[in-house]
Amino acid sequence: MRASMAAIIAALASSPGFATQGAPMSASPIVFFDIAGPDMAKLRSFYADNFGWDISAAGAIVTPHLAGTLRQDPPEKILYLGVADLDSSIAKVKASGGTIETPKLPTPTGETFVVFRDPAGNRMGMVQAK
Repeated sequence: MRASMAAIIAALASSPGFATQGAPMSASPIVFFDIAGPDMAKLRSFYADNFGWDISAAGAIVTPHLAGTLRQDPPEKILYLGVADLDSSIAKVKASGGTIETPKLPTPTGETFVVFRDPAGNRMGMVQAK
């Protein structure tokens, strides 16, 4: 799953909402999302038909304001937050009761990300731009 998540996050490079240069972010915006389920074709049809999303055969999602992906895995959804400094964000998550689920993982396009759980157990991601 880690390799597939790295490929998924690589799509961040083309996400219109992901800041890759300029001033550091003062907040952590949602920059990417993924939706998983056992039947990608069914998910693709559901989201395209109901919400008009443009979804490639490989699962890349293009919406007017945010990029995402579909993946074939057990059902879940993950929102990825853009952070200016991944290491300090990891430390803050740990200090405030969260847990880090993955090591820092690079994407083919140069971003680095982790998946974490908040104190309630929700899985989320943090991504630092290159």
